[in-house]
Amino acid sequence: MTGEKRLASGAAFLLAQWRSGTKCETMPESLRPADRREAYAMQALLERSSPEPLFGWKIAATSKAGQAHIGVDGPLAGRILAERVLADGATTSLSGNAMRVAEVEFAFRMAHDLAPREGTYSQAEVLDAVASLHPAIEVPDSRFADFVTAGYVQLVADNACAHEFVLGDSTGADWRGLDLAAYRPVARMPGRPDQHGLGANVLGDPRIALTWLANALSGLGVTLKAGEVVTTGTCLVPIAIATGDRVEADFGALGRVAVGFA
Repeated sequence: MTGEKRLASGAAFLLAQWRSGTKCETMPESLRPADRREAYAMQALLERSSPEPLFGWKIAATSKAGQAHIGVDGPLAGRILAERVLADGATTSLSGNAMRVAEVEFAFRMAHDLAPREGTYSQAEVLDAVASLHPAIEVPDSRFADFVTAGYVQLVADNACAHEFVLGDSTGADWRGLDLAAYRPVARMPGRPDQHGLGANVLGDPRIALTWLANALSGLGVTLKAGEVVTTGTCLVPIAIATGDRVEADFGALGRVAVGFA
């Protein structure tokens, strides 16, 4: 099997799991990506299955605890497909979702393209390309029955556990003047104590995470495009969810976003 055909077959294997709502123990060895570049190439083929333009990007494993939990030594990038984006306040089904967690995140919408280039982008350059900041909630899932042991290349090929995503309104506050590393969003659920997050849990600062994503894509030859949204990773311990729950992410002056589960 040629390399191109193997990548296409691997992407088709994962897409079949996604569409059927089933899980696999592991990818067949003959279809498994050999390295990071092949894994992202396979992920790009998943994007081609979407009927709509790419909505944006997610970053997984942005904390040391998260990296240790899934056995990786750095963050992973994944694609947010437009058909998986929910309206703020929507209710979604947990049927087939084995991870059953919600993650409270800072998200940025891009104003300008950041095209691949030889040198790295500085944080200032990346922030200059941002249009707006949004509160967000990610509801991840994996096509692997045991995502903890799947390993880096399989998780990347599996779109970094991307599943569903809720984007709040852009904030009207002067977020550029705030210390996002020290910012403390709050997750609220009826009948449970509030959970407090911290921007520094996201690679030290959500802006650092955004810069990492821009440079990771540049290294892969991928443009981070104007209009795309980047959600930067959970700023608190992922929240266990069940049918009937509702999660509100309260970012104070930066806004709120919510999602329910049926």
